[in-house]
Amino acid sequence: MSSSRLPTLDICFSPELLPVFNLQGRVAVVVDILRATSSIVTALAQGVTHLVPFSELADCQAMAAEGYLTAAERDGQQAAGVDLGNSPFGYLNGVVPVRGRGVAITTTNGTRALHLSAAAEEIVVGAFLNIGAVAEHLRQVGKDVVIVCAGWKGNFCLEDTLFGGALAARLQADFQTTDSDATLAALDLWALAQPDPAAYLLKSSHVRRLNYLEAHKDMEFCMRQDEYAVVPVFRNGQITSLPK
Repeated sequence: MSSSRLPTLDICFSPELLPVFNLQGRVAVVVDILRATSSIVTALAQGVTHLVPFSELADCQAMAAEGYLTAAERDGQQAAGVDLGNSPFGYLNGVVPVRGRGVAITTTNGTRALHLSAAAEEIVVGAFLNIGAVAEHLRQVGKDVVIVCAGWKGNFCLEDTLFGGALAARLQADFQTTDSDATLAALDLWALAQPDPAAYLLKSSHVRRLNYLEAHKDMEFCMRQDEYAVVPVFRNGQITSLPK
C-alpha cells in the first residue's frame, strides 16, 4: 500500500442507495448471493470464457444470434426462450455444455447492480464461493472498497449483507471497517450467523422464495465458502476472470 492510511471498506445495502456513495477511485464488489454472482463465479470456474450482463431480457435473448448461450431469470424462475436460468447448477450439470462459450445473462437484481456500479475504478464480482480469492485481490489492490449488495427489487436482503460482513471480517486487519455503521452492522450479522450461515438464512425472505420454487439446493451450494479461486471483473461490457 502506498500510504500508512488503511483503505476503507463500506457496504451499500441496496443499489437504490448508490447515489449517496462516491465510487470514483474505489473498488466495487457487487454481490447477489442468491443467485446471480454465485452463478457467474461458477460459470467462469467451469470454463465459460466471459459473460455479458444485460438489464433487459430482450437484449439478452438477442445475443443468441451472435453465438452466445443465454441465461435469464425473472422473479426467481428461468425466463422463456433461453438456455440457462440463474442457478449455479446450470453450469455444473452438463446438460448445456458451457466450456469455451460466452454467456449473455440477465437477472432481476444482480446484473442491474453491476451496471449501476459503473462509476467504480474496478468492479469485482463477489460470492461466498470465491470470497477468499476476492479478499486476497482487495488486499493486493489496496484501494477503498464499497460492497454493493444487489438486494431484492431495491430492498435490503439478508444474504448479501451477510456476505458483506463475512468479507469485512476477513479484511479487518488490512482495511478500516469501524467508520461505517453499515459495515459494523454486517459484521454483527455475520458473527450472529456463525457457525452455520446456511441455517441462519432459512429465515430470510429470499430463501423462503427459493424453497417455494424447490431450489433449496441452490442456497446450500451458494453458501459454500472458498469453492473457487476465480476473481471475476466487469469491464468493457464483459465479465472475465483475472489471470491467476
